Amino acid sequence: MAHRDSKLHVLDNRSTQSLIPWTAAKSRPVVLLHMQAVIIVPTLLLLGTLITLLTLFLLRCEPKHKRTQITAPKRSHSSLNRHSHRHHLQGIDAPPGINPLEHEELPMSVQEVQHAVPQMFTERHHGVFNQVTALPVSFSFKPNDTSSLHRASMDNRHVILRVLKETANSSEKQHFLGFASFVSGLGSHPSLPELLGVVSVQPPLMMVVEELQHRDLLGYLWRCRQDNSGLESACEMTEKRIFTMAGQVASALEYLHSQNCIHGNVGARSVLVGGDLTAKLWGLGPAYHRRTQAVTQGQDMEMRKWQAPEVLSTRAVSQTSDVWSFGLLLYEMVTLGDPPFAHIEVNELLQYLQRGKYLKRPATCSKSLYSIIKACSSWRPEQRLSTSELIRTLQAGEKSANGRTVLRVPEPLDFEKYLREAGYEQAYDYAVL
Repeated sequence: MAHRDSKLHVLDNRSTQSLIPWTAAKSRPVVLLHMQAVIIVPTLLLLGTLITLLTLFLLRCEPKHKRTQITAPKRSHSSLNRHSHRHHLQGIDAPPGINPLEHEELPMSVQEVQHAVPQMFTERHHGVFNQVTALPVSFSFKPNDTSSLHRASMDNRHVILRVLKETANSSEKQHFLGFASFVSGLGSHPSLPELLGVVSVQPPLMMVVEELQHRDLLGYLWRCRQDNSGLESACEMTEKRIFTMAGQVASALEYLHSQNCIHGNVGARSVLVGGDLTAKLWGLGPAYHRRTQAVTQGQDMEMRKWQAPEVLSTRAVSQTSDVWSFGLLLYEMVTLGDPPFAHIEVNELLQYLQRGKYLKRPATCSKSLYSIIKACSSWRPEQRLSTSELIRTLQAGEKSANGRTVLRVPEPLDFEKYLREAGYEQAYDYAVL
């Protein structure tokens, strides 16, 4: 029995030893399977995530790279040698950054101010301008430190560039582009100067406006006065011409009122005259200031002789106050540029009007034209003509107006006297662009 148990024990040991390799061999695939689930699969998922993030990053960066390439062309050979060619320019050299040479390319860069205002206007670039020259102002009271005026050629037509100086700060840039957006938002009208585009992506920032050959009406009236002293008059202002031009300005004023825009600056200085003697209303700076609530009493000082009584008494401007100023515009036209209420001090004008006084009839003014001036200058706003009534009255008067007799003013222009009588108590640049 002992011998048999010993054999059984030996068999059991052999059986156990033979089972160990079989068990290990059977469990090895299970271990390998768990290794794949725990280590390899997360690794693959991590790599996939990294690849996806990298792809998204590259896709996001690619448009910026392309846009930079579009708006930043290489500096051309003519641009590198721009200053060496300045002696070939005619007239006054353009300011730095403006293309004074035809076909010259300028380096461009994307600016943050590009998104400061809604892009309602047509974007232009410097390369479209040539023959750029500084534009002399008719007369200057106070230098404009933030912008300057230049004459240029674009697409075979003459334009005026209002150029923001490159030293302007971010607030001035915002105001400049805000005004451009404001003008663009008003829409187009035959008696408003056309805004042709804006350079807002790279400095210097510009507004591009159509050029009107004779520029501001006030300067044109003064030239008529000077031309009348010669044997031949190159500038002829007749009563019929006054009715025609005034009707065009009244049409623009009615359109602005329909756009909920009060002009607040109607006068000969704010009217532009084309080569065919068409008149277009401009001078929209004060209207934009009021829209942005940035206007101050000091900014209105130069306009006080043209303001309605209610505005002089610190009440808000209105459509009827624009009509009051329009009557004074007619006075300027018929006197070839005399200021209204010339012998009254600015600080005494309101008291003068409160006593029932009004503009005297000029010697060169017909009764029909003077009746329109008085209808615009009623003390009570509700008694003044509406813009639609004003247009109808001017159109009727134009049919019977004298178109042959040229207006004559014997007195030559005395600039210093004009400044005193117009009530300009401090330096001011009236340039309407």
